[in-house]
Amino acid sequence: MDLLTQKLGYQFKNSSLLVQAMTHPSRASEHRNEPADNQRLEFLGDAVLQVILTKHLYCSLPDDAEGSLTKIRASLVSKQALAACARRLGLGEYLRLGKGEEGTGGRERDSNLADAFEALLGAVFLDGGHVHATEVTMRLMDEDLRNLSGGEDISNPKGRLQEELQAIRRESPVYRVLEEEGPDHLKEF
Repeated sequence: MDLLTQKLGYQFKNSSLLVQAMTHPSRASEHRNEPADNQRLEFLGDAVLQVILTKHLYCSLPDDAEGSLTKIRASLVSKQALAACARRLGLGEYLRLGKGEEGTGGRERDSNLADAFEALLGAVFLDGGHVHATEVTMRLMDEDLRNLSGGEDISNPKGRLQEELQAIRRESPVYRVLEEEGPDHLKEF
């Protein structure tokens, strides 16, 4: 865990918070005498992350509307984005997993990595306060914050097109299905 604190750039006063942040519920349920799992820290870290990123976006993008800021924040705190941050930090190797979770690839699972990342931020917040949590968050998410796309949601091209057309014509486009193919759960139009 010493290497992890070096990567974080933060030294815990209470190292048990770091251990708890890395403890998956599967480990805690298998080892009753060990620290609690990371779920409560994840809950706290989620809220801390939302506040830190909201303030940063509000201050750094003064011309963006509320809807745009909301989309950007949502992309930054998505499971995939947080898992990517956790991977850059090498968090998977520090996860304390139960045998079953370990045996099914739990160290690489996006949900485990994202949860541990949030728990880690919650632990820093409890241990060092808002200032240290902000410093760690901004350092760990620097790459993501530098690559902001101005709120464009590339995962929803139809929605983006509709927004652009409405801005130009002030009316909603009319859609016609010309052709459809594929199974019901994976339909292409």
